[in-house]
Order: sequence, then structure tokens, then C-alpha cells
Amino acid sequence: MRADYAKISAAHFRAQADKKRLKLADARANAVAIDFAKTPPKKPAFLGIKSFRDYDLAELAKYIDWTPFFQTWELTGRFPAILDDPKVGEVARSLYDDARKMLDRIVKENWFKAQATIGFWPANAQGDDIKVYADDGRKTEIGTFHTLRQQLEKREGRFNAALSDFIAPASSGVPDYIGAFVVTAGIGEDVVADRFKNANDDYSSILCKALADRLAEAFAERMHARVRREFWGYAPDEALTPEQLILEQYAGIRPAPGYPAQPGHTEKESLFTLLVAELS
Repeated sequence: MRADYAKISAAHFRAQADKKRLKLADARANAVAIDFAKTPPKKPAFLGIKSFRDYDLAELAKYIDWTPFFQTWELTGRFPAILDDPKVGEVARSLYDDARKMLDRIVKENWFKAQATIGFWPANAQGDDIKVYADDGRKTEIGTFHTLRQQLEKREGRFNAALSDFIAPASSGVPDYIGAFVVTAGIGEDVVADRFKNANDDYSSILCKALADRLAEAFAERMHARVRREFWGYAPDEALTPEQLILEQYAGIRPAPGYPAQPGHTEKESLFTLLVAELS
């Protein structure tokens, strides 16, 4: 195993060595250019945090993205086409049938509790950082998000972006805002999964955990929709279906630490601090 990973690491660094990178100052000079004064950011309906302690699981079930569910079982293909796949379709249909039956029980018997906290704060960019403030006076700083600037050489017309580019800079005089959220749909999941495991039913235990994971992701989609239409309200007339949201057919971005727009995970601590959430 160590030898395999040594080879993978060496191959990765060889590939990286061939890529041309700009000096950080040159990358910053090629930042995304946005005229925030032309289209001023919308102020959210409230500032601070709002929590949801026992969200309706039936509502979340409508927002499940089933494709990653099948990937959990090493079945490759997009849902619902995977159900008719000539190679794995029969197995996929059987698994999906079992999952739907268990999901119905999860909702009806309230096996899990879904909780979330969302928050909005005044914010402005300062270089590659995003400064977060306690109120619209913007005098008391309560957090800083350190974003990462792309440094690979780009072809003409392409930017070296950082997430801070999408927040109005303090020097612009334009008041901007930032939102954040944390969700879970697995409170109680470990108790149910262990009950199956203790009964030597590993299949149901894994199925239970996989559905809890899907409900958590569905919760993120549902809260995103409500933020867009209600709590931030920058897309009040939007009528995208859950499927369209899952396919990201919306205007805007929903970045997260650990993903390509912000590969580092360190900013999660800042997120959890602002949201007054537990970090574990």
C-alpha cells in the first residue's frame, strides 16, 4: 500500500511540475473583474443566524440526489438511467426498491432528526480575504475567510480567480453580504444503524447510513433553495425543480471548503464559529 501511494504521489508531482504557474502578484493582477456598483448586492432578509431543529424529512426526501447513492454501492451510472443499465440495471432496481422502502419508514417513523443553522453577515473583500462584520456599521470584525488564488497560467481572457473576487471590495464602498450554512440529517442515525448491525443485518445498517447521508445532502439543496427565494431573496421568482437544483442550473455559486474553489479545509473552523455550531 505504501509503495502504491508513493508511486501515485510521484506521478502527481511530475504532472504538477509541467504546469506553468504565475507569481502570486501576477495572479492577483488577473483577478475576476466585477462592477459591483452597477449591480449592487441584495441585502438578506435578516442578519445573524437562524436555526431549524426538527426539519420535515418528507420535504427533504424530494431533494435527494440518487446518483451518489448508487456510487456508495460501487454502481456507476446516473439516476434514473442506471435503473435500465444493461449491466447493473437489475441490481440497481433491487437496491433502489429497498432504499425507497426504508426511506418511507425513516420518514413515517421519524428515525432521524434533521437540523440546520444558516446565517448572513455584512462582508467585504480585502485582497484575497473576506472580512465579516457584526452589523451594517462594519466596524466590528467577527471573522475572516482566507481564500486561495488560482496561480496556474491561464489563456487570454481567463481569470485567476479567488472566492474573494465575488465579494465587493471594501475600497469600492459597496455594502456586500455573505451567507453560510451547516446541516445534518443524521441525528439518531447511528442508533438505528447499530440496531441493524447488532441483529447481524449489515446490509440494512449500510443502507440506513447511506440514506442518512443522502438526506443531509438533500437538506443542503433544500436550504439553498429557501435561501435563494426567501431568506436572502435574490431569486424570489425562481421556480427550479429539485432536479434542476441538483444539476446546478441556477445563477450563482455555493462553494464549500475542500472543493476546487477552496481546496483547504481550514476555513471550516471559521464557518462553525460564525454559525455557533459544534466542530467534530
